[in-house]
Amino acid sequence: MAEVGNSKLFKLPGIPLKKDVFVVIARTEWNAQIVDELEKGCVEKLTELGVKKIFVIHVPGAFEIAFAIKKYWQENKDKKKQRPHAFIALGCVLRGDTPHFEYVCRAVTEGVVQLNLQLAVPTIFGVLTVDNAEQASDRTGGKHGHKGEEAAITAWKMIHI
Repeated sequence: MAEVGNSKLFKLPGIPLKKDVFVVIARTEWNAQIVDELEKGCVEKLTELGVKKIFVIHVPGAFEIAFAIKKYWQENKDKKKQRPHAFIALGCVLRGDTPHFEYVCRAVTEGVVQLNLQLAVPTIFGVLTVDNAEQASDRTGGKHGHKGEEAAITAWKMIHI
């Protein structure tokens, strides 16, 4: 199992900070209680890291994340004050009794991969794909850390590459 303790994610090297960093978060409305916690941790960590401008886009579900990010980028890439340095995709897909889970998980994953290949800025994958609410809780401040915070740190590091 992937454990944050097995990585160096939280070790922040002496990376020179860019000024006026802007991050856009695209988050789902489904499983709002869980995603609210992801967003809260993400925003708190971005703020702690010195990110001054954060904009949140609400989308119905995980399937719609890639479209929202691409649309935002297309409409704002040439506007200096509206062009983000990174996007963060936040959501939670809970397994149900049908194959819907696999379709949504695959689509959101492939969508984020395509954004990373097409856009000039990174898109960070902060979507939980879990079997139940307990596993989600374990990943929003529980025994598996806080995936919202991890997404923020990942964005910060990728912005500064």
